[in-house]
Amino acid sequence: MKSAFALLALSIARAQAGTILWSGFFNSSSTVANFDKWSWSNQIAPWQWYIHGSGATSTYLGLSSSFKNPADTTDAQGLRTTIDGTAFWNGQTMERTEVIPQTSANLGTGHLYYHFSLSTSSTNKPNPGFEHQIAFFESHFTELKFGLISGEAGTTDPLLRWDIGGVSQWSTTLTANTWYNFAYDIDFGASTVGLWYSTGSSPLTQIVANKAASPSTNSADWHIGVLRLPNGGTNAAPEDWFWSGIFVEQAPITTSIAGPNPGSAPSGTTTTGPTTTAPPTTTTTKPTTTPTTVSTTTTAAGPTQTQWGQCGGNGYTGPTVCAGTFKCVAVSPPYYYQCQ
Repeated sequence: MKSAFALLALSIARAQAGTILWSGFFNSSSTVANFDKWSWSNQIAPWQWYIHGSGATSTYLGLSSSFKNPADTTDAQGLRTTIDGTAFWNGQTMERTEVIPQTSANLGTGHLYYHFSLSTSSTNKPNPGFEHQIAFFESHFTELKFGLISGEAGTTDPLLRWDIGGVSQWSTTLTANTWYNFAYDIDFGASTVGLWYSTGSSPLTQIVANKAASPSTNSADWHIGVLRLPNGGTNAAPEDWFWSGIFVEQAPITTSIAGPNPGSAPSGTTTTGPTTTAPPTTTTTKPTTTPTTVSTTTTAAGPTQTQWGQCGGNGYTGPTVCAGTFKCVAVSPPYYYQCQ
């Protein structure tokens, strides 16, 4: 009888879980070398890998069973992302290491939940004197942030905060060796965003009810990783961030940190063939104040920058003129300007 009740409970739990549209789970045979198999001519699911510095992939990414939330039993391994003094991508002035979903699924319609767990360590701990943008979308309609936000008074800020449109909705002090579990509750039809949260092995609960937002995604612009602004300087010391339980599901939500398939970490490696994801455009930061237009030039004899591309900032040497009707806007002056 006890066994029958256990099976019934498991059946109910699975019935209440949503439909998985995309999963970033890592099986026991996954290696960092798998990321290097992806390219724009060989778009192998489930991950895109192109936003990183000039070093070897193993400098910026790591996979290990010790990198995951122990409560997550759908994953066999967790992911480590690292930023350091070499983590500059595409001539930009901020450091960044990010992986992005590679999928043909539509991750931008209906009522979806974007899941992930996040942790740091006392070794290679993040510097609270810099602004970190974490688990963000291309338009930054929602994201996590850590550290001293550009324009904020003081020299450090220990808070991990969650934003909608650049406005903080929730925060907590970031503590090393603690697993923070999140699900972005995104209703694309209703144009709202909410937040589900827990720590350790506790099930997710909604801590911020859905609020008006401007959610949008092309299904391949959710950045799992960290973008760090210079905030007046740079620091070559490495920072490590650990990730687990990354997946996107259609409502209803899976609240268990064990994941949608507890105890059954996927086996084998993914060999999904190429899809038709568009080439990358430079990803940028969301302004927290009213943007200031610094250039309105729309044509030039030299190279121009595309929408969302960097067009200015301390140390930047790339194109400063925006293509078409886009304007170069101060996003985090004097460090970063973007074509909008």
